Amino acid sequence: MGQDTLIYGIEDQPPLGISFILAFQHILAAFAGIVAVPLVVCSALGLSVEQTSMMVSATIFASGITTVLQSKGLGPIGSRVSGMMGTDFTFVNPSISVGAKFGVAGIVTATITASFAEIILSRFIKPLMRFFPPLITGTVVSLIGITLLPVSIDWAAGGFGAPDYGSTKNLTVAFIIMAFTLALSHFGKGMFSTASVFIGMIFGYLVCIPLGMVDLASVANAPWIAIPNVLHYGLKFDLASTLAFVPAYVVSTIGTVGIMMAIGEASHEKISSERAAAGVLCDGVGSMISGLFGGGPNTAFSQNVGLITLTKVASRKVMILAGILLTLLGVFPKLSALIAVMPQPVLGGVGVIMFGLVAAQGLKTLSQVHLGDRELLIISVAFALGIGVTVRPEVLKGLPTALQMILSSGISTGTLAALILNVLLVERRK
Repeated sequence: MGQDTLIYGIEDQPPLGISFILAFQHILAAFAGIVAVPLVVCSALGLSVEQTSMMVSATIFASGITTVLQSKGLGPIGSRVSGMMGTDFTFVNPSISVGAKFGVAGIVTATITASFAEIILSRFIKPLMRFFPPLITGTVVSLIGITLLPVSIDWAAGGFGAPDYGSTKNLTVAFIIMAFTLALSHFGKGMFSTASVFIGMIFGYLVCIPLGMVDLASVANAPWIAIPNVLHYGLKFDLASTLAFVPAYVVSTIGTVGIMMAIGEASHEKISSERAAAGVLCDGVGSMISGLFGGGPNTAFSQNVGLITLTKVASRKVMILAGILLTLLGVFPKLSALIAVMPQPVLGGVGVIMFGLVAAQGLKTLSQVHLGDRELLIISVAFALGIGVTVRPEVLKGLPTALQMILSSGISTGTLAALILNVLLVERRK
């Protein structure tokens, strides 16, 4: 089998037992990202443990539903590729500012009402897709990987803000998991190679228990069952709150188009404008569903693209199963707590490989493009600005809030820079 050959393509169905392992692999890769946003928002607003637990469960539950919707498709909704969905950090600031004034009712109302912005934007993706030639898609896919790398390094060090950040123990564990996963992926045969991330994480979890790095108290305290209720918090409409969420939905739209293309690259499938538009529509509809259950807005997750590249499994049937399992985890908080306490260095060990692979996938696309002076200028400015705001986000603090939100994501900043320069720097006649 060639180095680039997929083991399971988008429409392939792996055997059920293998599908379960591959689906859990996707959940483990995305879980920290899915629960991080509600935890940060609830902590900033000083919500009770019970309220926090409800919001986390609702977010996991809605992420599962939207993942199924994105991967399986329903009419015009869903791109029908292997797309994991979850709540993104773009929505943290507006959630905190609205929540401080109007509580959780204000957050869920703004989530629902502002989601129409993305639903409307999804109808305009088709005419915009001609502005995404391979030069732009390669740049965007690379940026997705590069801007995620600081996240994986934070994980490897023990988690941003952790008291033992960068300790020898954390870095050693992350390095061992990275080496173990690399060895499995490269030298392993069959399932050992395909499920290398899953096996690496389980191995890491087991290594961390005797080292005292796994705190099971939150698992013991978590309830067994939590059924998310529709509009449990009620609604509190405020026009300014809705408008505060709109820029984040614009960022989400740009990011999702990029991620759909990155999934296409990893899955050896050309993503049409209709498919990209269906993916963005799923973002908007999924956010509305999430708001109804009391969770935050939903968007496509870039973490899982690296998993497709690493495991050579692009099957959307696997992702549909992952969505169903996520929905169940939202109903059984004890099980989701067991995943949530996974030590950050374990995630860091596999994250470094996955996110690095996404960046490499983009560079591979760029290597097939004629790179003249014009093209190099576009790539260099997009990289410089995208990476710049990722590692130095404080550079934006003097800008108006709406502009800060649109540019706060390195992916959206770099993508916008590449799109604008591709139009402005007209190709010189030979």
